Amino acid sequence: MHTIPKLIESYRAFRDSDYPEHARLYKDLGQGQHPEVMMISCADSRVEPAEIFHANPGDLFVVRNVANIVPAFEDDGLAHSVSAALEYAVTALKIPHIVVMGHGGCGGVNACLSAVESGPVGTCIAPWVSMLDETRDKVLATNPSDPQKALELAGIIMSMENLMTFPFIREAVEAGNLILHGAWFEIESGELHWRDKKTGAFGRI
Repeated sequence: MHTIPKLIESYRAFRDSDYPEHARLYKDLGQGQHPEVMMISCADSRVEPAEIFHANPGDLFVVRNVANIVPAFEDDGLAHSVSAALEYAVTALKIPHIVVMGHGGCGGVNACLSAVESGPVGTCIAPWVSMLDETRDKVLATNPSDPQKALELAGIIMSMENLMTFPFIREAVEAGNLILHGAWFEIESGELHWRDKKTGAFGRI
């Protein structure tokens, strides 16, 4: 196994070729960041937001977790990673767009679906993906032809709704300073589906 040596070799290639090409950009970024899009996406190694959107360093403020879930707002004084990132993005960076991006073949969504028949999966995974349980049950009640994809799309909508439970997000949205978006990426085809604000449907773009 030569994974770490390969990582180091790849870094050196970046430092020798990519970095010099964008040295000015990195110098500017060293003084601060001003991204215009916050991306909430899955931790899945096959779904890389910067690659999908051909973004440069500094373009995207990214939070990645299992199944791209945004928990509802809780004012309990405890540590909440996603919530902290949201607060910083909206109140400090004044980011005008938040995109929740799901994807095809999501393992976290599959774990939530599998729990119906096989029980919870994992010590840490189960409580996290259980946030999709209510949404999952509603999806399954409609008897969809593709439960996996149906829940992936419904999970995006759930997270968008949860975003509006954050007072600072609701305030920014209602003031016209922030727009929420939903997207779904199909890995095999490389196609992106965007949620229409009027109809709520996801369509290929």
